[in-house]
Amino acid sequence: MQLRQEIPDTFWSLFRSVNREIYIEALLCINEEYQYSNYFLTREVCIQALSDMNARKRFDLKAEENETEYDMLETPSSRILSWLLKTGWLKRIEDYHTLVTNIVIPDYSAVFIDAFERLDSDEMEETDIYIQNVYATLFSFRNDPRGNLGMLRTALVNTRRLNKALQDMLHNMDKFFARLLEQETYGELLKEHLNGYVEAVVRRKYHILKTSDNFYIYKMDIKKCLREMREDEGWIENVQKTARMMGDMSDDIYELLDLIERGFDDIEHRISNMDKEHTKYVRATVTRLNYLLSGQSDTKGLVVQLLNRIAASEDPDGMLCKTAEKLNLSLVEMLSEKPLYKRRRSRKDFMGRVAEDEETKELNKEDVLRLNRIQVRYSKEQIEEFIESHMKDEIMDAAAIDIADEEEFEKLILAYDYSTRKSSRYMLLEEEPEQIENNGYRYPALKFVRRRA
Repeated sequence: MQLRQEIPDTFWSLFRSVNREIYIEALLCINEEYQYSNYFLTREVCIQALSDMNARKRFDLKAEENETEYDMLETPSSRILSWLLKTGWLKRIEDYHTLVTNIVIPDYSAVFIDAFERLDSDEMEETDIYIQNVYATLFSFRNDPRGNLGMLRTALVNTRRLNKALQDMLHNMDKFFARLLEQETYGELLKEHLNGYVEAVVRRKYHILKTSDNFYIYKMDIKKCLREMREDEGWIENVQKTARMMGDMSDDIYELLDLIERGFDDIEHRISNMDKEHTKYVRATVTRLNYLLSGQSDTKGLVVQLLNRIAASEDPDGMLCKTAEKLNLSLVEMLSEKPLYKRRRSRKDFMGRVAEDEETKELNKEDVLRLNRIQVRYSKEQIEEFIESHMKDEIMDAAAIDIADEEEFEKLILAYDYSTRKSSRYMLLEEEPEQIENNGYRYPALKFVRRRA
């Protein structure tokens, strides 16, 4: 059964409670004591741990909606523990043999407490952890005779998590740009850059990718290992034989290797995007610093201040008229080099350019999307079923098939693409096929046979 089905309805009230920060701190405190006490706490130990926490931080515990006057008479530690037990974050187990009440953390609650710890800790970054896990798992799978496909799936999971961690880093860059525009003075902007961006991104995250070069240390070794595994057919046969003996044939080893290698290509693309975002942020910071330094003396800076003041006034039209009476805003240095109006090209130039585009005959957007849809429209099982349904005497002859619609034609194309892979169950006969035209479709007379084991 899924853990989500075990969560009681009252469990979610923590996130709506006025004391949610106190309850989260209490859960972290109990979990820390939980680990030191061999994952078994008595009620007295929990009360003592919460009392120590309250003595250090002096929480202001507010009244909950479902608390009675009798509950309010208890100590803050007892109120916190009772509320966590009542809502299902903690669980009470009575030991009638020793007459002791034990407090345990349910499995579903442990998942959320782990998330709270990750949000509140500054431990080693995920980008460093996952690349080392992929490296260790792949080399164990390659060299350990007890290796199985489960280890290869673990390497794929860690590769995807590393991609997700890098993507989260990339998506969080926008908040630093927003903070950049909020700073009004040179000192505040410099403090935000050094204590905010440099400390949170460059030293903790971006530093791991570029300065320590952890990713690039392992990347070439991992790609070399993947290439050696793919080219060693005898070793792959032994792995597949072991998998068959264990009844684990749900995944193909070639597909898993391709997915891991594709994941590492995606990692390189994301790091390249991180480089671009980092460069954009540094350039924006320098521009903002120059503006704040010259804002009181530079002409453009003064104009920007004037426009901001006009926009913030109660009568912008009247203030603009008064400004126009006193100042000449048409100076060349106040105008941008880029014109506000761009002359449109004549119809003759437009038609000439359209004619040039027609001569190139490049794929348009619809053609590209159609080709992409073909690649993902049919699964491997559907392609194999298509080949098997048209086989006669262990040979599928494309010349003998009546291609009547676009679906049959697409499946024939994908069958040819599938037969060229090493992991395919089928192969093509080595001969030069003739071209066939049937129902408006033109294709070679390919012949498919089963690949030998």
